[in-house]
Amino acid sequence: MPTISGRRLPDFIGVGPPRTATTWLHEVLAGHVGLPLDRKETDFFSRRYQMGLDWYLDYFRLSDPSLPMGEFSPMYFMSDDARAQIAYDIPGCRIICSFRDPVARVHSQWRLMVRNAWTKVELAEAVEKHPELRESSRYGHYLGEWIRTFGVDNVLVLFHEDLERDAQAFVDSVCRFIGIASVRVADSPVALARVHPVAVRPKSRRLARHARNLMAFLNDRRYHRLAAQFRQSALWRFAAERGEPFAPVDDATDAALRDRFRLEVEELERLTGRDLSAWKIPRAKRSHASERSAVA
Repeated sequence: MPTISGRRLPDFIGVGPPRTATTWLHEVLAGHVGLPLDRKETDFFSRRYQMGLDWYLDYFRLSDPSLPMGEFSPMYFMSDDARAQIAYDIPGCRIICSFRDPVARVHSQWRLMVRNAWTKVELAEAVEKHPELRESSRYGHYLGEWIRTFGVDNVLVLFHEDLERDAQAFVDSVCRFIGIASVRVADSPVALARVHPVAVRPKSRRLARHARNLMAFLNDRRYHRLAAQFRQSALWRFAAERGEPFAPVDDATDAALRDRFRLEVEELERLTGRDLSAWKIPRAKRSHASERSAVA
């Protein structure tokens, strides 16, 4: 297990990118590995490194020393600073990267940004306006950087489709990678549920912004349990939800985004040996091909 000055450091870190089931995986592994106390994402290596290792490791103070220890912080994926700082402090750290159809993933991340009042523009414009949407979609580039930094044997690549196809096999691959016995998905409180879905817009952007700021205020002061209670409360739903349901991505935006992300997907294919053709074909073309096949 990695240590520095006698202090135990994480054995593994799930680095994302966002909206690729990292929260679900965190919940499934809870109780089977050491995780940050009362919260999922510390953001230490990307935003709070100046707080120092003592601040960070205090989150793991109750971790069972007989179990692997780690965290899931999906904003690390596209942070060069986070990657460099993890490599400096934990050079042998095991890294978990998870990937999802890029249009589905960026649509999910954008919905979260709308719900939290970080943006008010629609998806296509948001991708142009907000760098985090573009950077978190650079799958091939950043996976290559994680592999170059930590070595191919220390980077586990997961695909969201595998989770949907066989959740137990998906979790088993993680358990083998971090060195624990298989965790039964059926025994997890989240089981096959989606964690933190974002289905509707806020009715009021002003109220949503206040709710987001209150959540950040509580988390910044490490009132994580109170923040989690607020997130589950009727007050949060009143402030951050109640609006119109989000519509699916339209065909034109789907096609434009798949074209934009194509080179990154192809690099991901090269790095992993995985056929990701479905991620590159616009939905409209897939539909037309299915119709022609049915007629034939």
